[in-house]
Amino acid sequence: MIRKKYVLLVLLFMLCGCQTTYYSVMESLGKEKRHLLRDNVEKARVEQENASEEFKDALTRIKEAYGFEGDELEEFYEGLKQDYEDCEWRAEAVRERIERVETIAGDLFSEWETEIGQISNASLKAESRRSLLETRTRYGRLRDAMLRAESRMGPALSHLRDYVLYLKHNLNARAIGALRSEVDEIEIEVDALIQDMSRSIREADEFLRVLE
Repeated sequence: MIRKKYVLLVLLFMLCGCQTTYYSVMESLGKEKRHLLRDNVEKARVEQENASEEFKDALTRIKEAYGFEGDELEEFYEGLKQDYEDCEWRAEAVRERIERVETIAGDLFSEWETEIGQISNASLKAESRRSLLETRTRYGRLRDAMLRAESRMGPALSHLRDYVLYLKHNLNARAIGALRSEVDEIEIEVDALIQDMSRSIREADEFLRVLE
């Protein structure tokens, strides 16, 4: 029961944006900033995997579009519309998780720097600073990869949205034919997004190994 109350408090403080209080509550549960960063990087990794799958599904549906008539065309449109909405939702989840990772990483590194200044033993201080530099460098690579992948989502979503809206306004077999020229561009955007997502996921794996 007590733990449930803590969880509710954590959710409340997160909603209120009180980061300091959030950290205090999590520390009382045995979760330091290092643990929180690891947890959120792991979740960002999962969010990116899920987003990649949603975009793949939308691309697959588009590439399979041919010869639809009547109810089949309507069904195709509804399925594609749902795919787009799923991609949009996943993309927002990725963005929010990356923002969370950036906030916690910044706070962790700032705290780490401050605490290094409090170490009086020269060798321990040097070792702690070396560890901080290694972790920060590895995080920088992860951050760059995450932001690059995030930047790819906008163009991919834009192309999907154009496709879905055009189809909505022209729900007939000729519309499918007219949209065939757009498929290649959508495929290029989605493939580039998936490649960048994969690179970001690999960087997340490397970073998590550094935190172990």
